[in-house]
Amino acid sequence: MRENKKITLVECPRDAMQGLHDFIPTANKVAYLNALLKVGFDILDCVSFVSPKAIPQLADSAEVLQQLDTSESATKLLAIVANIKGAEMAAEFEAISYIGFPFSISETFQQRNTKAGIAQSFENLKEIKEITERNNKQLVVYISMGFGNPYGDAWSAALTAEWAGKLDTLAPATISIADTVGIATAAQVSDVFSAVQKVNANAEIGAHLHCTTTNWEGKLRAAYNQGCRRFDSALLGFGGCPFAEDKLIGNLSTENLVKFIEDNNATTALNYFEFEKARQMAIFTFN
Repeated sequence: MRENKKITLVECPRDAMQGLHDFIPTANKVAYLNALLKVGFDILDCVSFVSPKAIPQLADSAEVLQQLDTSESATKLLAIVANIKGAEMAAEFEAISYIGFPFSISETFQQRNTKAGIAQSFENLKEIKEITERNNKQLVVYISMGFGNPYGDAWSAALTAEWAGKLDTLAPATISIADTVGIATAAQVSDVFSAVQKVNANAEIGAHLHCTTTNWEGKLRAAYNQGCRRFDSALLGFGGCPFAEDKLIGNLSTENLVKFIEDNNATTALNYFEFEKARQMAIFTFN
């Protein structure tokens, strides 16, 4: 088990925004993201390059990126893509450090999310890896539906670990295990991270947990106790994948994650004054 207590914080405003029906004006997105850049998060999952028909909320990602002020921020930017074309578009932006790809181990969800099955997506991922290497970006692979799925597709902790091992052969910087629809139990989280740690040799392992107000702590603690030190979250707990189910289960809230970190004497580099300013802006942005 890893003893490191430094937590890598990945704030996910992109995930928080993507499922909202009402379009957030570009200027409001830019203002909010610039506020988040002052907080001290390690990574900001802030834009995506996917079909604007699929995610109209993020159709202005290129315009948003061009207006972000990263000059005095150590926070790295991450963009989500669903195919090779999206990766090529994201790679054009110098400000982006990480390109993330959602790889579902549920065939049904992979088809719904990326319009390609598991086998084709794995081949696409090989080319996306080459794109990141040519453009000095780092690859983050999300194992979507990593704790089960609502479609009846086969799942087990061993299957998640098997795919983590296969994905590790592509040498991504990070493999993040995603509870895409928030159905994992704490016991499942523990089992999955235990199994993944045994097959992963190189990539950093992260957790992208969708939670309710009553089960977040058990799931978070289970991942932490198994050595996970990279967590995705969103202020106010907003978020959810619009391609998964009709009812969106929000992200692990950043407020709860920070409290957990403090209670466990782990370390971050957050500016708490800027954190509260960004939190107040989130209330305005998402309501």
